[in-house]
Amino acid sequence: MSKLRVHELAKELGITSKEAVTKLQELGEFVKSASSTIEAPAARKLREAVPAPAAVAEAPAKKAPAKKAEAPQVAVAPVVEAPPTPAPRPAAPTPAAVPPRPAPA
Repeated sequence: MSKLRVHELAKELGITSKEAVTKLQELGEFVKSASSTIEAPAARKLREAVPAPAAVAEAPAKKAPAKKAEAPQVAVAPVVEAPPTPAPRPAAPTPAAVPPRPAPA
């Protein structure tokens, strides 16, 4: 198991980081600050040493049904109508058919 930071364990147990550091020092663990890492056996010692009411107070909050997350509202640009297209112009009249030239001899 990976190492655990004291402040993470304190948050899990519902106590302050300062209380967790003090308690670990009382238990004989070498801890300087809340950002110190501790091994699994030290974490187990602290979990056993912390009074049960802190852990029980957090339990009902976990059992509450989670609300369904709503999708975030997306801003939609207003619809801009395109300007009307001009009416097509009537086709230009075609010139009269020119008779073909005679082929050179």
